[in-house]
Amino acid sequence: MSRVALPMLDLKNPMYRSRKFWILTGLGVSVSGGAIAVGVTWWQLDRSLPDPLEALTFVRDGTLTIKAEDGTILQQRGEATREKYPIEEMPPHLVQAFVASEDRRFYQHKGVDYQGILRAAVSNLTAGDVVEGGSTITQQLARIVFLSQERSFWRKIREIMLAQKIEQKLTKQQILERYLNLVYLGEGAYGVADAAWVYFSKDLDELTLSEMATLVAMAPAPGRFSPLVDEKAAVARRNLVLQRMQEAGIITPQLAQATIAEPLEIEPAPPKRLATEAPYFTSYVEQELPRLIPPEAVEAGGLIVETSLNREWQQQAEEVVEKAIDRYGRGQRFKQAALVAIDPRSGEVKAMVGGTDFDDTQFNRVTQAMRQPGSTFKGFVYTAAIAAGFSPFRGYLDAPFKVDGYTPKNYSETHSGWMSLRDALVKSVNTVAVRALIDVGFEPTIDIAHKMGIRSELKPVYSLALGGVEVNLLELTGGYGTLATKGKHTEVHGIRRVLDQKGQVLYEAKYQPQEAIDEETAAIMTWMLRGVVNSGTGSAAALPGRQVAGKTGTSDDARDLWFIGYIPQLVTGVWLGNDDNTPTWGASSTAALTWRNFMVKAVEGMEVEKFPPRPDKVEGRKGIIKAEPVRPGQLYTMRIKRAANDRDDENSRRSSRRWRGSDNNDSSPSQGVRRRFRVRSENQTASNNPQPPVVRRRRRVFVASSSDSSASNNSRQWRRRRSFA
Repeated sequence: MSRVALPMLDLKNPMYRSRKFWILTGLGVSVSGGAIAVGVTWWQLDRSLPDPLEALTFVRDGTLTIKAEDGTILQQRGEATREKYPIEEMPPHLVQAFVASEDRRFYQHKGVDYQGILRAAVSNLTAGDVVEGGSTITQQLARIVFLSQERSFWRKIREIMLAQKIEQKLTKQQILERYLNLVYLGEGAYGVADAAWVYFSKDLDELTLSEMATLVAMAPAPGRFSPLVDEKAAVARRNLVLQRMQEAGIITPQLAQATIAEPLEIEPAPPKRLATEAPYFTSYVEQELPRLIPPEAVEAGGLIVETSLNREWQQQAEEVVEKAIDRYGRGQRFKQAALVAIDPRSGEVKAMVGGTDFDDTQFNRVTQAMRQPGSTFKGFVYTAAIAAGFSPFRGYLDAPFKVDGYTPKNYSETHSGWMSLRDALVKSVNTVAVRALIDVGFEPTIDIAHKMGIRSELKPVYSLALGGVEVNLLELTGGYGTLATKGKHTEVHGIRRVLDQKGQVLYEAKYQPQEAIDEETAAIMTWMLRGVVNSGTGSAAALPGRQVAGKTGTSDDARDLWFIGYIPQLVTGVWLGNDDNTPTWGASSTAALTWRNFMVKAVEGMEVEKFPPRPDKVEGRKGIIKAEPVRPGQLYTMRIKRAANDRDDENSRRSSRRWRGSDNNDSSPSQGVRRRFRVRSENQTASNNPQPPVVRRRRRVFVASSSDSSASNNSRQWRRRRSFA
């Protein structure tokens, strides 16, 4: 293989001995190396630049925007643009004025206007002041979206590079639209629409030419040219903008002079939505955010939260709550109210009013107030009973009794004798609810309540049947929603999606319905709860032409007044009471009426749907859960003194018999106690009384013919009895 001879450097050549040669060589190497270094640096900078398309979805750091389901903004915090307009809807003179004043060669350059930079330098030197900037509108947009406001060489280089990239990816119209919606114009106004409101209390299409020029005038330095800071400087700058519009041929000299002669009139107003719409709901949303997205994302801000709120229903809910307080609050001694409406199929919150005045108290009585639900909790007790296979016609004795030292009392302080589970629910009989809880058991009842949506801790106590626990209105309403959806529960929520400032989805609700109870149980319970509205304690909630199911509730001394009701498409809960837990003089019917007042408007235009029919077979059903009856240490039943429905005109004859039962009879089928009658003569009941017995009243009573103390409908035997004085 032949070798190639490399030329040897002849150091004897006079050229190589020249000092000038080595200097030039060194300079050449330095320039080449510098060029390579600059090229590498430029390449690295270019790779580090963000995607220009992010400018289309940009939201400033530290901001939070909460939207209703229709996209309307409910609340904005921080440096947010509150009103955004497409450029087609902006006044042409306003757009043209910005171009004439800020970037007259906007449609000719490719992001950087080198002629403009030279012209601005000459103008500023001539005037001895900064009267013209060299940055293009594209550069200003790059600075707003991607860069800080620091002044440095490298920031300027990045600004130039970004401007050029933006011009490559976005159209001129897109650049203008984003700039005009984001530019800061002082006084918390971000964008031209915000500024129109803040300075003149007007929408964009209402602005005069003078007002448009005033907004444009503030773009270079809002703190200097704001009419609220220095009116003379603002007028002078406005006139300069008008002159530039004239020079660009946008307006005639006559119009320019006439506008310059106009006085500047301002009418300041705070930024829109500085005070939030639906404040109790938006505060609930803010409290939910940290649970759904990383804490650092919450702290960084720039978030857009899309929610499920129906603005029309929300407005109606607020009006109804205010009306309830104004009309009934003073007379019935309650000062607060709360209402929440939920779509039971999706679990989405549609309306939420957590109190009468958010400015007065931010305490949310829908989500934060833990109150005793009273008889509304019976819905879960009876659901557990039906789920365990109990018939709605199963008989129970409504009579005073004591169990392990606990004595449940009916609201009316009267008793009606034997009745079915359904009738006991319709009439809200407390003694039967406790007996049913004993038969089903604590754990099965608590488990069913939790599956249906109750999140609060529930203790295994007898008072559980009567709402002797603390829950909030949101979970209580969501629990009843499970009955509206054939036994399927979807977690209650108000947030649909959360987007960051780049438009990327940080969170999206994907809740799936979970079966809490079977469809038959839900259908039977709904049928029973319809009776509450049709002929029971919740009759004030009836809606014309619609099937309604629900339950009233009143805690001790009427401290809490409740109604939770639903139709197939919507479940709504209402609470009335006082924050200090003082008794009211009201009744749960007021809550039911408030519920109706809201629902009447909410269902307008909504399709009428019916609940699934009650199953034909309600006797001998196999339950989906197993009852675990409580075995009390002590239980005894006392004699009924007077029946609640014992009227003189009812029944013509009675048997002269009275109930006899053992003291530990708890109406539990597991006890196997047979109730029998014992005839008492006048001498047995009052041996010292020589008078013949006197018939006082007649009533119809139920006799359990089976070995169970609580019997079903097919084993009923009705007998007549009469009481003796």
